[in-house]
Amino acid sequence: MNPHSLLASAAINIGLAFITLTLFSILKKQPSNASIYYARPLSHHHNITFQSSSSLHRFLPSISWISRSFRVSQQHILQAHGLDALVIIRLFKFGIKFFSVCSLVGLVVLLPINYDAQEVQNGSYSTMDSFTISNVRRGSGRLWVHFACLCFISIYGMYLLYKEYDEILILRIQQIHKLKDRPDQFTIVVREIPLCVEHKAHDCCVDHFFSKHYPYTYYSYQMVYRTEDLDELVNQAKSLARKLEDIRETSMPEKRKNKFSLLGLLRPETSRTALLEEKLRALCHKIHQLQCKDMLKKKELPVAFVTFKSRSGAAAAAQLQQHSHPLLWITEHAPEPRDVSWRNMGVSYRVVPLYRIGVLIAASLLTVFFAIPVTAVQGIAKYEKLKKWFPPAMAVQLIPGLSSIVTGYLPSVILKGFIYVVPFAMYAMAKAAGCIARSKEEIKTCNMVFYFLVGNVFLMSVLSGSLLDVIGQFFRHPNHIPSHLAKAVSAQADFFVTYILTDGLSGFSLEVLLPGLLTWDILKSCIFSCQRGGSPYLYSFPYFRIIPLVSLSILIGMVYAVVAPLLLPFLIVYFCLGYVVYINQIQDVYETTYETCGQYWPYIHHYILLAIILMQITMIGLFGLKSKPAASISTIPLLLFTLMFNEYCKMRFLPSFNHYPLKGAAENDELDEKCGQLEFHCENAINAYCPPGLRPVNFLPSDSSSTPLISS
Repeated sequence: MNPHSLLASAAINIGLAFITLTLFSILKKQPSNASIYYARPLSHHHNITFQSSSSLHRFLPSISWISRSFRVSQQHILQAHGLDALVIIRLFKFGIKFFSVCSLVGLVVLLPINYDAQEVQNGSYSTMDSFTISNVRRGSGRLWVHFACLCFISIYGMYLLYKEYDEILILRIQQIHKLKDRPDQFTIVVREIPLCVEHKAHDCCVDHFFSKHYPYTYYSYQMVYRTEDLDELVNQAKSLARKLEDIRETSMPEKRKNKFSLLGLLRPETSRTALLEEKLRALCHKIHQLQCKDMLKKKELPVAFVTFKSRSGAAAAAQLQQHSHPLLWITEHAPEPRDVSWRNMGVSYRVVPLYRIGVLIAASLLTVFFAIPVTAVQGIAKYEKLKKWFPPAMAVQLIPGLSSIVTGYLPSVILKGFIYVVPFAMYAMAKAAGCIARSKEEIKTCNMVFYFLVGNVFLMSVLSGSLLDVIGQFFRHPNHIPSHLAKAVSAQADFFVTYILTDGLSGFSLEVLLPGLLTWDILKSCIFSCQRGGSPYLYSFPYFRIIPLVSLSILIGMVYAVVAPLLLPFLIVYFCLGYVVYINQIQDVYETTYETCGQYWPYIHHYILLAIILMQITMIGLFGLKSKPAASISTIPLLLFTLMFNEYCKMRFLPSFNHYPLKGAAENDELDEKCGQLEFHCENAINAYCPPGLRPVNFLPSDSSSTPLISS
């Protein structure tokens, strides 16, 4: 890729980002778009004030939303949105802090050394090679400067990681203490409950088992049932109730207008409302019948939520093996009620490994087949190859500047387009893995997407774009292998610059604009004659989409921190823009639908540490290819130190994220006992885990049949 292609990509991305963000700042001020850009405040019944339509300021772009994002404090995010949302923001802050220091080192120290080395021939100055380690002569003493920078960047990265892990653990402990009345602190999930031979049911076994073995701490239990048919009926009832509410809201102004007219009494809405009410009453009656105990006995699952009188009792029971047969009476901490994945409760624990193997195979196949478009994208990035594979592409040269756009901007856009659908496909697979918590589904998706991106976007881009060329050179000039291979790793630096620009400038600006929702809202108002600005478009925060993509950018930045330092300033822009955009999205657009108290951070820590290890392995190879074996050997202890650091972090921090400490649970129990709140929390806990199909149906408050026959 030549400088013209790189400049064309930068100009297009900056221009698109400027236009998109300008458009967003104007559309955000329009009341008709409140359901899109203020979905979260509206869902919480917060008033949103807009300037009058006659005000010119409403139609002028502004940066007030950016300045507001920088004024939002960490404490505010923690209190209003939870620790999981704060972890995302701290991920962006980590990127800003890390790459700011790396950029200073790279631009001040490495860039002058690389450029002044003059290893790359004059005819090759059309690429970024003169600014990379490729420009340093083989065996040069300057490579020790690169080694010193590698050590500094590695140790600084590990220092920041340790600091973040420690601070997030402290925040997690504080958050757990703050949320000490949450039902999941008193509740465990019990799976593979044996069938009672006498009563042909599981529920009597649960009560007998825990009353016998936990006589002082056991409180109650809630069985889980197959309620797919009930859930469908409840959804139908909700839909009918919404229709009735909409009809009442739209007919109220017309009733006032026609209150003195006899025709107002004969409007067709009256009969339609009566018909819908009758249907809703029949649905509620059917739900009431299916909720009776005799019907539920037939749908009972060998799964239960067991509630204890104390947090310490629940913590002890969750972490013990309950039976000599390890596949009976399996216990674990219950997810919080909002986090429960009810559809997977019916999946037998014994077949969960088969489900996970199936998901792993499906994800691996998707990763393998995705190599085809990645290789094609790299072909577009190299115009000379494109002309050989696709001769009509020579027509691109007839239009001045078009070849720069095709080779500079188009590859990263096509790759980004392919990548966009991957997290959603992986999330659909993760849902089939048998996880009983939505957070575990999203964490599993994060893992699959991250390794997919590392394998396809990073490694395949390097291999298909660089190392395959080296293999071809091997057969023609075997003695040139070391020099060609040394350049191969850094040859893709310009492509990753365009990728970071596209993912950051274009990707984040489109994220904040939400063009898909905006288009749908306009189409809905035109086709269905709906008034714009109705119900808010509220969605759960997409952790599975954000964490892997941002972690990949950190990995790219780390690997190229010493190889091609010119990439680093682009990453600072990437993380600053991402920080501003996702503060806005957390505040106004997305809802945090569950709270794991920071359980995403250990996985983020793992991704970043993997990036540091990959950077060190790459440099070991590069030092060797640059005929500096002493530097390669000196890097090996640094790699071992990084691996030891990883093991220490696992011992020091990870257990506190996987388990609920007994000491903290006992301290919270003592505080509640003094206040007399412990029994109240137990009662709330058992009611919170009532399956959705068994919850009270209150769509017709005047109808007594809307109350279920059994209590939750």
